Amino acid sequence: MVFGRSSRRTPPVEPVTLKILVAGGFGVGKTTLVGAVSEIRPLRTEETLSEAGRPVDDTAGVEQKTTTTVAMDFGRITLRQDLVLYLFGTPGQDRFWFLWDELAQGALGAVVLADTRRLEDSFGAIDYFERRSIPFTVAVNCFEGAGRFPSESVRAALDLDPEVPLLMCDARQRESAKEVLVAVVEHALVRADRQREHADA
Repeated sequence: MVFGRSSRRTPPVEPVTLKILVAGGFGVGKTTLVGAVSEIRPLRTEETLSEAGRPVDDTAGVEQKTTTTVAMDFGRITLRQDLVLYLFGTPGQDRFWFLWDELAQGALGAVVLADTRRLEDSFGAIDYFERRSIPFTVAVNCFEGAGRFPSESVRAALDLDPEVPLLMCDARQRESAKEVLVAVVEHALVRADRQREHADA
């Protein structure tokens, strides 16, 4: 009689898929972050900045920027065998904000990218997610030449609630961007657990 390992294999795990938004002001690095972490070729809807748009697109601090997202960026990253994130990068200019409500449907949470040279550009995204009770994490994209400030100073300047995670990142680096996404998922799940406990109490 021959004994050997069972030929049965563990059935493949059906992954949980979660939707995450990547938001923030014009030129803050949303397209870069999605492209840095995506395991598929990211979908981009970038168009060249035009002369007609110059009066409404504030390029102060990002003068080298020549393109802009006009609909969304899309990418995918597998965090674990059983957990896949679908990333939707939002357009940064105010005139495209009518798209945000569509993109936000079904989102577990969001990243608000911030640039210390233009922190005020983050207020709109922060207000948007606060008003809709969508959990979010703020990630300061550390651009070369941008001032470095203590997290407490940035948090105070953005008037963030204490439970909102704040991280420093480099949107060009996959591992750095991945840490930001992990923080968003963890924050959203912890908040969901708290809400369930409160509802059961």
